[in-house]
Amino acid sequence: MTVKVSIACRRARLLARHRLSVPAATVPDAVDAMVALHATDPVTVYLSARARVPSATVEAVDEALYTSRALVRMLGMRRTVFVVPAPLFPVVQRACTDDVAARLRRQLERDLEKGGVGGGDAAGWLRGLGEATLRALAALGGATGAQLSAAEPGLRTQLVYAPDKSYGGAANITSRVLVMLAAEGHMIRGHRRGGWSSGQFEWFPRAGWLAADGAASPADADLGAATARAELARRWLLAFGPAPASDLQWWAGWTGAQTKAALAALPVLEADLDGQPAVMLAEDEAFDEAPAPVAALLPALDPTPMGWQSREWFLGSCGPALFDRTGNIGPTVWWEGRIVGGWAQRASGEVVYRLLEDIGSDATAAVAAEAAVLEGWLGPARVTPRFRTPLERELSA
Repeated sequence: MTVKVSIACRRARLLARHRLSVPAATVPDAVDAMVALHATDPVTVYLSARARVPSATVEAVDEALYTSRALVRMLGMRRTVFVVPAPLFPVVQRACTDDVAARLRRQLERDLEKGGVGGGDAAGWLRGLGEATLRALAALGGATGAQLSAAEPGLRTQLVYAPDKSYGGAANITSRVLVMLAAEGHMIRGHRRGGWSSGQFEWFPRAGWLAADGAASPADADLGAATARAELARRWLLAFGPAPASDLQWWAGWTGAQTKAALAALPVLEADLDGQPAVMLAEDEAFDEAPAPVAALLPALDPTPMGWQSREWFLGSCGPALFDRTGNIGPTVWWEGRIVGGWAQRASGEVVYRLLEDIGSDATAAVAAEAAVLEGWLGPARVTPRFRTPLERELSA
C-alpha cells in the first residue's frame, strides 16, 4: 500500500507536530515533540522553545535544563550538540553518539601518535588520561575545562596543527579529550556560565547529574544500538514524516545500512510525495489537508528547517539568502508551513524582517504581529546567530 501525500498535507502536519499551530504546554513537551533542539548555538534552544510554548521564558528553559533536569545537552546526530529529553539520552547515545565517540577517539589517538605523545602507545596514554580526568571530575563534583586541566596536567598536552598554515600552531588537547569523554557518556554539559547566550558551561559526572530523576542510568548499557536506532527512527517519523528515507539517514548521520535496518524494525508504509518515494509510520496517515494560517519567527538552526535534507517543499527559492556556506540556516519567517522570509535583531533591539515573496496583507500583518511579540520577549537582550547568513547580516546592519 502506497499513501499519496500532498505538499499541503506535509505543511499542515509540520505546523501541528512541530507545535507551531498547536502550542506545547511546557518546554520539555516542546522538545519531546521535536525529538531534539539544536544547541550548537545556545540561543537556539531558548528561541526554539519560545516559538512553541507561549509561556516559555529564559527561566523556564533553565529550570528544565538545570533544576528538574528534564532536558539534557549532549553530542548527538551528525556530531552536533542537541538538547534532548532526559529519557531519550540513552537512545541517542546508543543510536548515534557511540559511533561518534569511537571516531573521536580514533582521530585523537592518530594525532597523538603523530605528535610523539605516549611513547609509542598513544591509545594507552589516552586511556590513562581519560581515567585520571574522570577521577578529577568526581573529586571536584563539577568543573570547567580550565579547572579540570589545572587538576589534571595531562590535559594541557599540546599538539601542533597545520604547521605550514598561517592559522596553524600549537593547541592544548583539553577540549578534544573532554568532548570525547562526554561523547562516550561519562560526562554531561551542565550549568551554563554567564548569560543565556553563553556557550560556556561546567562539566559534571553523568551519574550524578542524571540521578535527580533516575533517567539514563548506567543500566542503559543494556540498550542495543539496533533497538535504539529503531526507536529514534520512530520518533523522527512521528515528527518529520512522511519523508524520504534519505532524509532520516542525513538527520541521524547513519549509514544506509543502519537506516534500512532501523526502518525494517518498524511498521512503516510506503508514501508518495508528489512522485518522490518516502516512508511513514503505519496508522499515522490522518492529518489535515490544509495548513493553518500561522506565522512564526524561528531562530537560526531551529530543528524545523534543519529536520530534513530535502527542503524544497517548504523552502522554495529562499535558500541562498538564508543559509551560510556550510549548510547552517539563519533566522526564518514562516507562514502556512513554509518559509517566506528571514529576520534579524538590530543593535537597538528592533526585530526586523524581510519577506521574500508576496503573502498578502493579512499574512503580512500576522508576521508583523509575531515580530513585535518576539521583540518584546527579547527585551534588553541582544542575540546574534553564531553562524551568520547573508540576509541576517544585511538586516541587522
